[in-house]
Amino acid sequence: MDTFVQQLINGLTIGSIYALIALGYTMVYGILRLINFAHGDIYMVGAYAGLFIATAFGFAANPSVFGFAVTLIGSMAIAAALGMAIERFAYRPVRKFSKMTTLITAIGMSLFIEYLFVFFFEGKPRPFPLLLKVPDWLPQFFHPDEFGNYLLFGNAKISFIQILIFIVSILLMVALQYIIFYTKVGKAMRAVSFNLNSAKLMGINTDFVISFTFALGSALAAAGGVLTAQYNPKIDPLMGIMYGLKAFVAAVLGGIGNIPGAVLGGLVIGAAETLVVGYGGKIGIPSTYRDAVAFAILILVLLIRPAGLLGSNVQEKV
Repeated sequence: MDTFVQQLINGLTIGSIYALIALGYTMVYGILRLINFAHGDIYMVGAYAGLFIATAFGFAANPSVFGFAVTLIGSMAIAAALGMAIERFAYRPVRKFSKMTTLITAIGMSLFIEYLFVFFFEGKPRPFPLLLKVPDWLPQFFHPDEFGNYLLFGNAKISFIQILIFIVSILLMVALQYIIFYTKVGKAMRAVSFNLNSAKLMGINTDFVISFTFALGSALAAAGGVLTAQYNPKIDPLMGIMYGLKAFVAAVLGGIGNIPGAVLGGLVIGAAETLVVGYGGKIGIPSTYRDAVAFAILILVLLIRPAGLLGSNVQEKV
């Protein structure tokens, strides 16, 4: 039971990051019916932006809540600006063409960002500093061990960084729900998602709404990049490939275009991966197959429920 709980905690930690990235995929698809394959690379850009901000302002030498907050918000702002630029100069000009054209453009943009960073940073992993230390008052209540892990029950433990990832992820997801359902721009996003042409006729500035959607999704991906770098403190220009693919799988698994579905899909994929690591050897599945498990789960779910776990079947008129 201790092993199960421990693997579940680790899986939900990774799953929270998948969920943040998957939200960008599902929002863009809901608005444009476009799979933004460059989204995983924006996650990588967010991690690098966080590294530069932390280094430039000296937050790496003096971990604090302020330094972490500035780094997180700054990286989200940079990624949001990049997402808007990609939408304006790469996707908007080809939006009137076929879906295949936009798909190829998205793949090309993904490769361009990846190898632009490889050119400048040589593809070598870079260490990422710890931006937030354990508060002095927290150990008084939870009594961490010598490695800074907090005992839950039995031998199951949770680290301060995992707690941080859960808290930040939940806050960002709640903020996203508030924006979508309780703000004017959120209402416009839902209208554009329902019918783009009808939204134009109702006087909605659809170009702004689409650009805002890209900015919002990119900011969440950047937050995922910074949180990942705190959990696994090294980054490289190709780190967004596998995370982007798994987040895309999570979005499809939950029902692409469905925001709660993206969150659920991310958590399911993350938990499945770590449970394979913990128990796969006992049923003949090597732990190295953890990446393949996400795609196997996707295939199985889509065979049973093609629209995803929380998606709904939509009949398209010819």
